[in-house]
Amino acid sequence: MVISLIIGSITFRLRGPYFVLASIAVAEIVRCTALNLTNLTKGAEGILVVDIPAFKIGETIITDFSSKVPYYYIALGLAILSVASIQAIINSKPGYYFVSIREDQDAAASLGINTTLYKNVSLAISAFWTGMAGALYMNYMGFIDPHVVFSLHDYSVMAILVAIVGGVGTIYGPTIGAFIMVAFQEIFRTGFFGLFEYLGKATGSSAFTSLSDAIHKAHVLGFGILVIVVILYLPNGVVGDWEKIKRNVFRINPAR
Repeated sequence: MVISLIIGSITFRLRGPYFVLASIAVAEIVRCTALNLTNLTKGAEGILVVDIPAFKIGETIITDFSSKVPYYYIALGLAILSVASIQAIINSKPGYYFVSIREDQDAAASLGINTTLYKNVSLAISAFWTGMAGALYMNYMGFIDPHVVFSLHDYSVMAILVAIVGGVGTIYGPTIGAFIMVAFQEIFRTGFFGLFEYLGKATGSSAFTSLSDAIHKAHVLGFGILVIVVILYLPNGVVGDWEKIKRNVFRINPAR
């Protein structure tokens, strides 16, 4: 959060594409700094978490998480808390300030709203939950390096795509978008849940095996196609255009 406030105080002086470019530039500067700050980050070698300190829950002493199940529940808890906190913030006075700044920053400023201050507050809230998720990810993976932490392709772009697919400007849109994008990724990663690999083994055809290998590597192409479809037909995302989906897909017409 502290780092986000420092970065926000600089980058929020800009708007539009200049702000986006400045954000990308800052991320790259931090990545290069982490890569060369070997005394703290160990550079390209990364940090390996071998032993996690034991802690006590009630009468039970937890030494490590050999199973993925505890991480699942911790991640689920963080997700629920983040959505609940955003819901509470949006329904509060600062939440109305955030919406007004999103809709028309100049109009919000003319009404006396300190737009720079509240944009930094919004960024700090986002940075808090990002930091919590990053801390859990580090313990889950047991290893981090500058490429993993500051991967623009794997994480930054994915976060943007999740919001676009789910619905920008909605509370539950990113959650729905995450479900869709992760499911989409798993379909490609597993080759339609092993269907083509199974058909290749069952029929002895190398075509199915080759197709399965191609699908494993085509998830980025699939993401691109999905985003194009959403932008063309659901510009407000799945949540934002849910009424349109019900009307055109499920043939559910709203009561008149």
